Amino acid sequence: MQVNKITGKAYHDATKHSYLSVQIDPNYVDSSTQPSSFKFYPKFYRRISLDFLNNSIHSFLWLTSAITLEKTYKNTVDKLRVNPSAGALYPTEIYVQIRGIQGIVDGIYHIEVENNCLVLIYELIDDGLEGYILPNNRIIGFIFLISCVYYRSSWKYKDRSIRYCWLDSGHHLGAIAASAFLHDRDIQLVFDFDKLALNADLGFENKEFITACAISGNVQDKKVRRLRLKVPFVCGTDYFEQNQFIEEAYKETALQKSCQQEIKHPQLSFDKDRFSQAVWNRRSIRRFEKQFISQELYFSIFQEIRQAIPTESFESIEIYAVVHRVEGIKAGLYKGTHLVKEGNFSEKTGYLCVNQAIASYGAVTWFFVSNYTNYQTAMQIAGFLGQRLYLASNYWGIHCSGIGAYYDDETQEFLETDKDVLYAMAIGI
Repeated sequence: MQVNKITGKAYHDATKHSYLSVQIDPNYVDSSTQPSSFKFYPKFYRRISLDFLNNSIHSFLWLTSAITLEKTYKNTVDKLRVNPSAGALYPTEIYVQIRGIQGIVDGIYHIEVENNCLVLIYELIDDGLEGYILPNNRIIGFIFLISCVYYRSSWKYKDRSIRYCWLDSGHHLGAIAASAFLHDRDIQLVFDFDKLALNADLGFENKEFITACAISGNVQDKKVRRLRLKVPFVCGTDYFEQNQFIEEAYKETALQKSCQQEIKHPQLSFDKDRFSQAVWNRRSIRRFEKQFISQELYFSIFQEIRQAIPTESFESIEIYAVVHRVEGIKAGLYKGTHLVKEGNFSEKTGYLCVNQAIASYGAVTWFFVSNYTNYQTAMQIAGFLGQRLYLASNYWGIHCSGIGAYYDDETQEFLETDKDVLYAMAIGI
């Protein structure tokens, strides 16, 4: 077990930011060279248009990945989605196995986000994804696979993009969970399974990799064999540059086992109409107005992100909150609800987050830390919690933004922890 922990930590340590590293390599990119952010299978593949207004199954699937806003900037159209993504680069894709659903052929489908449709990439007979994920069971319903087309992110963020790929995967799992809640469906997240064999059989070569899955359906005690055929390869970008560090980091951490827990489901109390609007309108804010939020709102948001995560493969995440502007609460650093040190640390958190004003001007800056066993799982759970924080904040009328860039060692020192900092976020008005 100790060897696994060292392996994951080695990749984390290798991608740390410091004040010096950011000054030496500010990481400017030419936006005209950005790789494509949508994946398409050939036009002759069978497609099902998602009638999300009149069909609840279609709506459930569509809302896991939907485009919710189009913005034009300097003759470029940005298509923003329900799932947040570092730099709006969207490295994640979703595939879904559908079995036993009336009106839909049993098969594995790619959700073609830009065109709101399902693309049948593999028709099932007596085989399926269960052979890789739950070898002694068959799922009547849905098995969602999250994958990362990593070059979409590494084009800009280089080696550190392995973190963003996993955080974005967690965000996307959170988007699936949100759609499941709105459609009265339970889900189970699965992180430990034979990802490398599944990558090979899905034809991903070295250009895409499976990170996690989510199951929604009835579990039957029946063995299903693995895919009888390999799926033809289709690249998720218009061009590709290999990053050996990212590929090795993924493979090594995919082989590690996560901690285990008894599965528990969250008890969410959101009004579904309001929550649907929060899902639809979720955005990453870029500016706060240095306004206070109420103590009631702060604790409501905090309780929602502490809800159970429906998975047996788990890594514990500790939540630190740097309170800047919450009525009735002393400004300072909190571990959970315990005050670690009192003071106005707004300028300090702005500095730690690579001099980003959103970390200073908001009401609260959050840090997720972990002493993980499986680094890949821990980062995805941090992203999953991040999506919860986005939606809970937006539900209560508070803005939110994820922050992936911070000075790692200095942030650890400020938090007074020896655990790794996986993610930072800010909320406010």
